Amino acid sequence: MGFTCRNFISKWRYWIIPLVVFLYALAVLVFVPLFLVKSVQDGFNKREQEILIAGVFVGLAIPISLWEILQHVIHYTEPKLQKHIIRILWMVPIYAINAWLVLLYPKESIYMDSVRECYEAYVIYNFMKFLLNYLNAEMDLEANLEVKPQVKHIFPLCCLSDWEMGREFVHICKHGILQYTVVRPLTTAISVICEITGVYGEGEFKGNVAYPYLLAANNLSQFVAMYCLVLFYRATATELRPMKPLPKFLCIKAVVFFSFFQGVLIDILVYSGLIFHNTNTTDDELGVSKRLQNFLICIEMCMAAVAHHYSFSHKQYINEDSSQNCCQAFLAMWDVSDVQHDIQEHLGIVSSSISRRIRGRSMYNFARGSDESANLVSRPSTSAPTDMGLYQNDDEELFMKYGAVDNVRNSAGNVDKV
Repeated sequence: MGFTCRNFISKWRYWIIPLVVFLYALAVLVFVPLFLVKSVQDGFNKREQEILIAGVFVGLAIPISLWEILQHVIHYTEPKLQKHIIRILWMVPIYAINAWLVLLYPKESIYMDSVRECYEAYVIYNFMKFLLNYLNAEMDLEANLEVKPQVKHIFPLCCLSDWEMGREFVHICKHGILQYTVVRPLTTAISVICEITGVYGEGEFKGNVAYPYLLAANNLSQFVAMYCLVLFYRATATELRPMKPLPKFLCIKAVVFFSFFQGVLIDILVYSGLIFHNTNTTDDELGVSKRLQNFLICIEMCMAAVAHHYSFSHKQYINEDSSQNCCQAFLAMWDVSDVQHDIQEHLGIVSSSISRRIRGRSMYNFARGSDESANLVSRPSTSAPTDMGLYQNDDEELFMKYGAVDNVRNSAGNVDKV
């Protein structure tokens, strides 16, 4: 009997998908009739019609995403890449279920929206890590960028000084994206506190409520993250070409950034009166702007699920010789130790950078030259000493710890100049 059980478990790849499909179909077949019966008894009002239509799209989006997630779990042959892909793919079910539950339980919308907002920051982080892991597996990314042409800033930040190609460029892009992972959950927590205390004022653009200020903070943070992501893509487009990055970039921007600005636009249109709000409606517990935003998200997640299915396909990771355990693959995507490490690194670098700038020192200690390619080629083959004597102060030691300073390269650059 024990052997039969072990044999059955070892063939999990063959039965896990039919089992999930069966459970999902069973849940749909039980829930939908119950909802329809209750709606008919209550008179099937406009709000319930919205919930039903939105639920149909959510019901189509979830199995498409779960299918792709399961396929990645089954063919978990590239953990450093697929762990982040699976986390990204979870975005569609989380967004869809969250938006639908907000329509269903409007009074708890502020708490459910907090989950979605925090996860959208998590998705940006995982997309950044996916790109970095892919590039670092193929090459020495920083050394490769050092010999590439300078990437110029684009409008509206074209007046900024260029970020030196190489380590400085990678680190500024990385931490420019990572700051959104810190700012978004923080502003979300503040919005929940403000809602509880009655000073949030969602959808109101007034000076005595917190909503416009938190909106401005989120907008600025998201713009910085998106800008860094675009610059990073421009710098590495050639290296990323084998993995077809453009559809992936568009999927992330469409779901995260478009849904955010869509919500802002709807709030502005409702506040200005361009979208009519009937204040006499008794069943409008949620507000027309939030109802419209969540209804549209339910529909959009169905399209996003299809786009993710093709953009983050599992097919390139199929390897029949791999013996990856499903439990290990499942547990790996919930291991957030990498997130904790990167946030600690980000906070350490930001705090030290502020300290250094107060004292009039630059953040990065790079040997600059008019010809980066020539400096790299002419660098001596002998390595400079790497003992602790190279650190002139505690800040430089901290930056070396976090990978933001390369004193060895500075020493070699100075030898070249001499």
